[in-house]
Amino acid sequence: MRITVLTGGASSERDVALASAAQIVPALRGRGHEVAVVDIARGFIPESDEPGLLGKKVGVAPPDPERLAAMQRGLLVSGLGDMPVVRSADVLFLALHGGWGEDGTLQALLEVIGVPYTGSGPIGSALAMDKDISKRLFLDAGVPTADWRMAPVDEAEATAALGLPLVVKPSKQGSTVGLTVVKAASELPAAVAEARRHDDEVMLERFVPGRELTVGVLEGRGLAVGEIIPKHELFDYECKYTPGMSEEIFPAALEEPVADEVRRLAVLAHAALKLGSYSRVDFRLDPQGGLWCLEVNTLPGMTATSLMPQSAAAVGVPFGELCERICRGALGRTE
Repeated sequence: MRITVLTGGASSERDVALASAAQIVPALRGRGHEVAVVDIARGFIPESDEPGLLGKKVGVAPPDPERLAAMQRGLLVSGLGDMPVVRSADVLFLALHGGWGEDGTLQALLEVIGVPYTGSGPIGSALAMDKDISKRLFLDAGVPTADWRMAPVDEAEATAALGLPLVVKPSKQGSTVGLTVVKAASELPAAVAEARRHDDEVMLERFVPGRELTVGVLEGRGLAVGEIIPKHELFDYECKYTPGMSEEIFPAALEEPVADEVRRLAVLAHAALKLGSYSRVDFRLDPQGGLWCLEVNTLPGMTATSLMPQSAAAVGVPFGELCERICRGALGRTE
């Protein structure tokens, strides 16, 4: 196949997107495919220049928002359809996370261009990116999720309803960017302000103690359930993308009925959001044995430390095969 990997962009997860592309590109070439790279903030990247773009590690914190705002003005989204490496591709592999690359904006444009692309369509991408809407759909589908409120909200009412600690986070971001665990009501204004640096909509959510679980969904079935044990209180940006900052166990040490229920709920959540051939669904398992869906990732990370590849590998799907099946899923969706 002729595959063009779209990566980079100007979201808070730009560095993660580049790190994903750094793994995807050689994996697909190793399977015999012709692969080109486009940074949607810079344009086509010749193969000789790929190491300079894709060879960097993800930092301990996301890029500065002001730097990203400057890059946002240079996004090449509207010109993608004029690029030969885009027009001539059999499939576009979206190694993008957050922002326009994952919220349905780019997907809508690609529908017009008419080249098959990986991941989910415009509607599913938008539904999953908006945590408020996705949680409403989870509940309708019978998938438990923690109680929440959307800012602005009366602080006293929010803390009375959700309890302390509670989680404050941007409604349309990933990788725990802008997220704060609030342990005292006095911390709420600063936490909301931090979340607003990354998104106009801010969610306040009941904090669920317990074990952090995740599972990949591929071609309609749940893969191996994993458990994440971070070095920090939460599985935050640094723990996600810094080797050694978390322990990730695939498959998780769970009784089989619990693992089966995680997979069942993950497939339900995936379907409720009208998603494509793959996703990754995150849960908390509380001390009483209750499962709570946190979110669904429509373009889960594919970095060297990412969870979707580990979930697949634990059921016998190596990374190169996973990337190829994701591409074939895109072709199947188009057909």
